[in-house]
Amino acid sequence: MAEPDGLKLLAEDHRRVEALFEEFEGTKGKLNKARLVQTICIELKVHTLLEEEIYYPAIRGEVDEADLEEAYVEHDAAKLLVNELAAAAPDEAFFDAKVKVLKELVEHHVKEEEKQRDNLFQQTRAAGIDLKALGARLEARKAELMEQAAGKGLPPAQPATMIHEGV
Repeated sequence: MAEPDGLKLLAEDHRRVEALFEEFEGTKGKLNKARLVQTICIELKVHTLLEEEIYYPAIRGEVDEADLEEAYVEHDAAKLLVNELAAAAPDEAFFDAKVKVLKELVEHHVKEEEKQRDNLFQQTRAAGIDLKALGARLEARKAELMEQAAGKGLPPAQPATMIHEGV
């Protein structure tokens, strides 16, 4: 099997999460919403780890540093909501509102990575990064993380840029 393009793999993750958010909007019942949110949280934890462990280090120095720093901060904002939602019950105050804001954060982040002019994906392609090697690394790590999620579970998402005392 041919090695996948790393950016295509990341974009597929984006489409999967976007579809999950759309499904959430049409979901009735607290138990169904809770299951769907847990899936969203797992997908986002895995995706942010892939980007922060593999993709972002691979492009550092090759893309606009301000864009990369913004991507890390956007991840951290999403991680705060992911951790709250992963620990929340669907009947808690602000549950649906937190899902909506998380969706908006993810949509903004995806736009900056792959949809707006001079996005991170375009910058990556222009830099000549080996996308097949990147894809192989992303695919292998994702398999490990999904196996962990299905087994003992993933730990809470860890912010990379925020100072948080006592946590």
